[in-house]
Amino acid sequence: MHIHSSNRGPQDPKDRPNDFDIWITYETILKNKEISTPLAAILALTELVERSDAGTMFELVKALNDGAKVLNERTPNPIGLNAGCELFIAFVTLFPHDSDSFSDLKKELVKQGQKYATEALTYREKIAELALGFIKDDSIILTHSYSRVVMKTLLRAHERKRISVYVTEARPRGLGLRTHDELTAAGIPCTVVLDSAVSYVMDKVDFVLVGSEAVVESGGLINAVGSNQIAIIAKAANIPFYALAESYKFHRLFPLSQYDLPTHNPNILAFPLTPAASSSPNSLQNKNPSIRPANGNEATPEQSRSMTREQIACNPDVDYTRPDLITLVFSDVGSLTPEGVSQYLVGMFAG
Repeated sequence: MHIHSSNRGPQDPKDRPNDFDIWITYETILKNKEISTPLAAILALTELVERSDAGTMFELVKALNDGAKVLNERTPNPIGLNAGCELFIAFVTLFPHDSDSFSDLKKELVKQGQKYATEALTYREKIAELALGFIKDDSIILTHSYSRVVMKTLLRAHERKRISVYVTEARPRGLGLRTHDELTAAGIPCTVVLDSAVSYVMDKVDFVLVGSEAVVESGGLINAVGSNQIAIIAKAANIPFYALAESYKFHRLFPLSQYDLPTHNPNILAFPLTPAASSSPNSLQNKNPSIRPANGNEATPEQSRSMTREQIACNPDVDYTRPDLITLVFSDVGSLTPEGVSQYLVGMFAG
């Protein structure tokens, strides 16, 4: 699959060279469901290079940094996006300047950026093949939320082995239900587990398998909120915790706690200025028809309370898992210990 932005209509504002909108470009690229946010950022910056009138490397790098800043400021969760921007800008900075003219150099940068994006779309296949060797027949696996690389791996394993999967509901977005539906449709036995029941189910599983928003310099993991507590429980139960991550998600970030993440803000976990007089009517509705009481009866309002949008907004979308809780990281560059990730990141940005 070759990714190129040559299918834009004549009315697209990006067809006017001096009216390039990197945000529109980024959002358009993300409409391809196979492309994750870091790769979309790389492709958007590649197009910025193609349309830039920069005449020197200094001007080009400044334009790239400005473009990355625009993307960062307009994205609620910029972690994966930042990883892609960081990788591409480092590539441009370190790229050998052997061209006869700067215009030729920019053309070569665009060519290399598009080539990388095409190759990067094969990374999930590589990771699935690598992880397959660690999945034994009749394995019972616990996964969290929804991850394209995890889905690729589980579906590949199902082709050759017998597996069963527990998946967390992953509130508030409930993406675990999407995982359940897709695995069930593929014929894989799958059961949804309440987020609050992870410790209950842990003794029944052989290992935990999760995706990633980013893998950071310490070898730690940033992923959908709830990943950290799953890793803590897995460690206590002596259950392996494996993370799957494409190498373009490796990120030069060194959080020491949850509150060092770029997504953290003063509203997260904040107490209300004035206590609410009563619950919102919306909080009494059952937003998830897939969830029913164990006795099979319809839920009463007391049983079906759910959080309001305001309450959800006070909670994090992602969390940080320390490297000592992670057994291995499977990537397109190999199976790495958290320490190995740190070493790879140093070499990755050293030129």
